[in-house]
Amino acid sequence: MDKGPVFRTMREQIAERIRGDVLSGRLKKGANLREVLLAERYGVSRAPVRDALLQLTQEGLLVAKPNCGVSVGESANEKLQPLVVKLRREIESVALKLAFDEFSEADFDALDASVAKLYEACAKRDLAKVVEYDMAFHRYIVMAAADTELVAMWLPIVSRMLLHYSRHTNILESHAEHAEIAKAIRAKHLGKATKALINNIQ
Repeated sequence: MDKGPVFRTMREQIAERIRGDVLSGRLKKGANLREVLLAERYGVSRAPVRDALLQLTQEGLLVAKPNCGVSVGESANEKLQPLVVKLRREIESVALKLAFDEFSEADFDALDASVAKLYEACAKRDLAKVVEYDMAFHRYIVMAAADTELVAMWLPIVSRMLLHYSRHTNILESHAEHAEIAKAIRAKHLGKATKALINNIQ
């Protein structure tokens, strides 16, 4: 089955581009985001950029302040982190359960390929790529559930968690955890896959 994201509007496409640039570190914490420059960067008019900035502000990834414009936000409040982790675990566990029986050999291969890319990024200590491939792996699982409401709930949560990613002392631990999830999914063992998924989300 095809789990690639389906963009219905230009706003959604630009929001995805900006989100990726923020989470990968290409757009830095606190950086001011100007519509004109972003429109030039992505080769579009200002209107979809304006709409995308509004969407990402509502998600909490960006911050809008009067007379200051829009800037890249900070990581999640530490006091709220346990709640954010709990919500993300529940959403992804539900998505995994919904999609599990529909996973095909092509899906197993796609997840393995994602894990391989993550390994290369971890080995090179390329944090921007680590964040990119980490999110892509989990997005594949959530998208596999084919439920737009789950995706809508998941995006702002995972974005806040991955903003300024710094969880692992040994970054290769991230690869090992994702490899364990993919292995359990390929083995068609929902219990082990769910446990590995929950362990990875901290």
